[in-house]
Amino acid sequence: MKNLTIFIVSDSIGETADLVAKAAASQYRSDLETISMKRFSHVEDESQLNEIAYLAQQQDAVIIYTLVKKTMRAKLKEQCEIQQVFSVDLMGPLFEGLGSFLNESPFEEPGLVRQLDDDYFKKIEAIEFAVKYDDGRDPRGITKADIVLVGISRTSKTPLSQYLAHKGYKVANVPLVPEVDPPIELYSVEAGKCFGLVISPDKLNSIRRERLITLGLKDDANYAQVSRIKHEITHFEKVVEKIGCSVIDVTNRAVEETANIILGEISTRYK
Repeated sequence: MKNLTIFIVSDSIGETADLVAKAAASQYRSDLETISMKRFSHVEDESQLNEIAYLAQQQDAVIIYTLVKKTMRAKLKEQCEIQQVFSVDLMGPLFEGLGSFLNESPFEEPGLVRQLDDDYFKKIEAIEFAVKYDDGRDPRGITKADIVLVGISRTSKTPLSQYLAHKGYKVANVPLVPEVDPPIELYSVEAGKCFGLVISPDKLNSIRRERLITLGLKDDANYAQVSRIKHEITHFEKVVEKIGCSVIDVTNRAVEETANIILGEISTRYK
């Protein structure tokens, strides 16, 4: 049985070529331990291709490569022909097919798929964070958050937290109630990362009344009374003044609009 030695050549980390090579090799060798595989990652210089092709010739190896730059693919193909090394270009044919279908040219930037993966996992982590530290469940999240939202009940703290989480930001939100002291962590957070959400008493009265009806309760409960709402807002104003954070009026704003204001301020302060 002929020995199988595979060189994986990539301008990124080479995971794609490695997985494809193992999948293909498993159809010829039931024991993958009998296959010798060597990965050449982050290959970005043509001189490296010369050395790899020569080494493959010496070891009677097969080269499987995922190079996004056309010039690099052409160079490796040329060197493999010179050294009489069998090679497989995994990306080139696909680029040509997609390019023809889309009538566009590829970016030819190594590692873009990994950047997309990192962004995806960052978003998932942020969403899980927002759920864990929603509605002041655990004040420890305040010090870990990228953004902290404070406000009285029904000022869109939770949907806003989720919206910002989908943008990759870890958000903790804290409800303010006059009868309960705010968590001490709230006063240690950097003011520039904290945002107070306020709403007009009449608008909030309408929102809370609808909420009570949805829950099957009478809409004239103290929770929805304008006098109670004004008392909560007064308490809110004292807290945010002590924190020194920005205050955003969400009365006539959609969640997306409020989020854009927050992201604009964040990008200005921490660019």
